[in-house]
Amino acid sequence: MNESLININGNGVQSLEVLFMLTFLSLLPSIVIMTTSFTRIAIVLSFLRNALGLQQTPPNNVLVGIAIFLTLFIMQPVIDEINTSAYTPYKNEDLTQQEALEKASVPLKEFMLRQTEVDTLDMYMDFAGEEVQNDEYLKLPMTVVIPSFITCELKRAFTIGFLLLLPFLLIDIVVSSTLMSMGMIMLPPATIALPFKILLFITVDGWQLLFSTLIKGFQ
Repeated sequence: MNESLININGNGVQSLEVLFMLTFLSLLPSIVIMTTSFTRIAIVLSFLRNALGLQQTPPNNVLVGIAIFLTLFIMQPVIDEINTSAYTPYKNEDLTQQEALEKASVPLKEFMLRQTEVDTLDMYMDFAGEEVQNDEYLKLPMTVVIPSFITCELKRAFTIGFLLLLPFLLIDIVVSSTLMSMGMIMLPPATIALPFKILLFITVDGWQLLFSTLIKGFQ
């Protein structure tokens, strides 16, 4: 009777493994978001919507969908490498779980390190007390690489957002000055400027220009 209860409930080690796995699965969406190109793309798309003066167009679920599929397109080489070097050997029982995780982290680290500035990486290394020899940053733990990558991604996303805001801000200034010179103080400038902003964005083929810029930024 006792043995059957032990088999059903598992021992202490198995319970800890299940708890760890459940915790990992709950954090998996955040890990995927923070270790891929999703963060930069989502922030830039949000900046674009605010720059155009559109509150709910495109809606949030559309922006998230665009960010997801652009992320899959950008991360495809990394996913293929992880599949070849880690997942397939693990599925064929050529690697243990720990070995597969170590193999899978290498392509992801290489991707993140390509987008990470050395100064930012050195800052987190100082905080963590980590050192590297001969610039072998691949040996750094994920706890250092991921925060460094996120910091640089936020910096780049806000830089792109600033550059997106400038041309639309000029349109707002011109429209506001024109309305004031004509004495139309009560007419909201944002209402008049909105069609001109959309016209400018369409004229320069804004979506293709923005998406191509984002993709090239990760190559």
